[in-house]
Amino acid sequence: MAAEKIFLVGMMGSGKSYWTKKIAKWIKSAGYDLDDLIEMNEERTIAEIFSEDGEDQFRKIEAKILRWFKEKKKFVLATGGGTPCFQDNMSWMKKEGVVIWLDESVEVLVKRLIEEKAQRPLIANIENDQLAQFLQDKLLERHSYYSQAHYRLGSEQITDAKLKQIIQQHV
Repeated sequence: MAAEKIFLVGMMGSGKSYWTKKIAKWIKSAGYDLDDLIEMNEERTIAEIFSEDGEDQFRKIEAKILRWFKEKKKFVLATGGGTPCFQDNMSWMKKEGVVIWLDESVEVLVKRLIEEKAQRPLIANIENDQLAQFLQDKLLERHSYYSQAHYRLGSEQITDAKLKQIIQQHV
């Protein structure tokens, strides 16, 4: 298990994209966002793929692009919130590198996501007052997948110091 390959998993709004950029600088490596790569490859937004082709097709595309990272030597990848839950992706990521679960609180997720619901297909049509319950339910559904990560960082643990400590253990 080498920290040259780092996968960040967690709910939408947990900070995966933010931390990917920071960690990439620390380890002098490329940082990628899986959703951005899917959109570039498909030349459509995630929302368009969901609405035109459905979630099953999206998950197949997602798994295919995730597997591109087999050939890469060093990177940090922000996965989509559902990535670990489909196509045996979590097992694959665990074999390939270090998987870190950013387990942010539902309260923080709601604050972050309420402004960007339109860009998020899973929550675009959910009323603001229903968002916390939706996220709580989704987290319960995904918990068995997320909990397979090598590391789980709760809200208070998602810090520069803690992430650097994890990465240094694997260099």
